Amino acid sequence: MAAGEAPQEKPRLAQIFDLVFKGGTIVNQAGEGLADIGVRDGRIAEIGSIGEGMAGETIDASGLHILPGVIDTQVHFREPGLEHKEDLETGSRSAVLGGVTAVFEMPNTRPPTTSAEALAAKVAAATGRMHCDFAFFVGATRDNVDDLAELELQPGAAGVKVFMGSSTGDLLVDGEETLARILATIRRRAAFHSEDETRLRERMSLQREGDPSSHSEWRDPEAALAATMRLLRLATAAGRRVHVLHVSTGAEMQFLATYKDIASVEVTPQHLTLTADEAYAALGTKAQMNPPLRDRYHRELLWWGLERGVVDVLGSDHAPHTLEEKSKIYPATPSGMPGVQTLVPVMLDHVNAGRLSLARFVDLTSAGPQRIFGIAGKGRIAVGYDADLTIVDLKAERVIENRWIGSKCGWTPFAGRRVKGWPVGTLVRGRLAMWQGELGPACGEPVRFGEALPKA
Repeated sequence: MAAGEAPQEKPRLAQIFDLVFKGGTIVNQAGEGLADIGVRDGRIAEIGSIGEGMAGETIDASGLHILPGVIDTQVHFREPGLEHKEDLETGSRSAVLGGVTAVFEMPNTRPPTTSAEALAAKVAAATGRMHCDFAFFVGATRDNVDDLAELELQPGAAGVKVFMGSSTGDLLVDGEETLARILATIRRRAAFHSEDETRLRERMSLQREGDPSSHSEWRDPEAALAATMRLLRLATAAGRRVHVLHVSTGAEMQFLATYKDIASVEVTPQHLTLTADEAYAALGTKAQMNPPLRDRYHRELLWWGLERGVVDVLGSDHAPHTLEEKSKIYPATPSGMPGVQTLVPVMLDHVNAGRLSLARFVDLTSAGPQRIFGIAGKGRIAVGYDADLTIVDLKAERVIENRWIGSKCGWTPFAGRRVKGWPVGTLVRGRLAMWQGELGPACGEPVRFGEALPKA
């Protein structure tokens, strides 16, 4: 180098991405703002201003909001054994059409997911066949308590699920001694369907043939509150974390607000949106679910808990049944309704109506699940995280229709509802699982959890 000659900078190599989203409004831990996202090898590689020609594919996201991938932590996809209602492929197809990038599936299949073999079979059946990523809850029974500590750490396990009240399947655990043993055995946060089985049995005569509205009288608010109070007493004694699913009553919500050190809380879009009287009148047995829909008083207290941070996650409790099954005469009808595909548009409509902020929606559907279940590499838009994104048009107005539903059941309780806010794209680990209503190839893999990561 000649004297006085300035050193030359080495040329910088252009950073090449597999995919870039340009000009979208990103909603992440830093707030909302316009930025580009660069994706490489299935992960977020850059957030900021990315030049032209830096990617194999560039998508113009102008006018759209890019959210962390929505995680639905309670679905029933019915496989194995009940595939006439749903299967892993059709359920996950419905999920990504609705903007959902990962699901936690429940164990009440036939056979139930109560052993290492059953869990491994589900993971094998789902890998590369489901359109979204997945994890499976392991069902607790009176007979597998001693195995739960090992089962909850298996690949693809979301944790342990306990049915305290009979709902569907054969997984009822209502004895206090068994519940205490389960809590003493497990280490991860377990999920609970909380209804008091003794009270349900005592009140079965309240079911009126041909009147599905009596479902909400039979499975009354006291049945839910009694079970939740017992659960929190046992969890406190054991020093264990618990997750209370589909909270439906105001008294439960107020009670759970005093146990936030150990209890996390889920609510469903159905319980936040529908009321018993209107839903049974319009939908009949299609409105039947467990725990049941409640009146406006309880719905308002659910919103009270959501607004004040008591609620941690939204779960759809997607539980499809065929129209033929739902057309039987109550109480010979099954409980449950589809919901994974409508979670995003129904809740974005609430966002547009001012009932919750977009940031709170993100907390309930990505950051919240990541936080309470210890999900690894998901739940944020951040460099190094999986490129799981839910892209939405907050200004789009649509009418939800049965023909849009990708679930095998082919119907939704929200059919005919006009909503503002719509899923435009679903990105799963850098691959377009859905874009503008068109499906991409299935690429689902097991969700990973910090408490169950393999040791080096």
